[in-house]
Amino acid sequence: MTTPTLDNQRGPVLPGASPAPARLTSLDAYRGLVMFLMMAEVLELAQVAKARPNSALWQFLAHHQSHVAWIGCSLHDLIQPSFSFLVGVALPFSLASRAARGQSRARMTLHAAWRALVLVLLGVFLRSIGQHQTYWTFEDTLSQIGLGYVALFLLGFRPAREQWAALGLILFGYWAAFALYPLPAPGFDYSQVGESNTWPHLMTGFAAHWNKNSNPAWAFDTWFLNLFPREKPFAFNGGGYATLSFIPTLGTMILGLIAGNVVRSARAPWAKVRWLAVAGLIGLAAGAAFGWLGICLTFGGGGAGRSRSS
Repeated sequence: MTTPTLDNQRGPVLPGASPAPARLTSLDAYRGLVMFLMMAEVLELAQVAKARPNSALWQFLAHHQSHVAWIGCSLHDLIQPSFSFLVGVALPFSLASRAARGQSRARMTLHAAWRALVLVLLGVFLRSIGQHQTYWTFEDTLSQIGLGYVALFLLGFRPAREQWAALGLILFGYWAAFALYPLPAPGFDYSQVGESNTWPHLMTGFAAHWNKNSNPAWAFDTWFLNLFPREKPFAFNGGGYATLSFIPTLGTMILGLIAGNVVRSARAPWAKVRWLAVAGLIGLAAGAAFGWLGICLTFGGGGAGRSRSS
């Protein structure tokens, strides 16, 4: 992903000279942090924590270098949402740059569709490395971004109120799909979908609608993924990853799109900082409130990190 440039905040340009747009340093720094978190896996802090079971520090570091089992979130779980968010932030700059070069809306749309297809297939390719045949799954981070990219691109031309409305519709609609999906029959054998019936993260009551591998996203994949050639029929994903997780992933990209429009706006620099800081605090408070109320508005994610039931 090319780093956006602040094309609307350039300094004076000398006659006959090509303007040198300034890089969006904050996005570079954010991307660097996310890449560091990915590469930090090679430190294998979990192995150190096993050797130091009484050290609260090493246990803390190991927790945040691993995915949570199902409920909650660690720093490692935020890697994939961060990539998705960055895609959204970059889009307003990309659209402005292409428009400035005289590209038509149709040409930009075709380019977005091609990029989306490449991302989806690249994700499939990465999942197929080491397999005897093409491994058709779409839970990889790149595939998840690609599946939602065209919708994000089209929203990039819409006003902010419509982007917020799309986000609300996505979150509520996805929540409703899980809430309305029938619960497994009594005695459902979770060992057939990768977990035992004594797994401590199985939820009861209304929250059971979000249990691993017994929800509508899992049911969709047991149909959709078996449309592709496979060595054996698809029954479940061991991590609970699902194709339809691209829907809440799109929600994360829309948040990035909204943030990108703020960064690219004519607001004063500190006004942008205040807006983003307040929005972040509101998001944290809303997430905590929904978690306390037992409402799960996002579910699933890609291969580098994932949002989980909360």
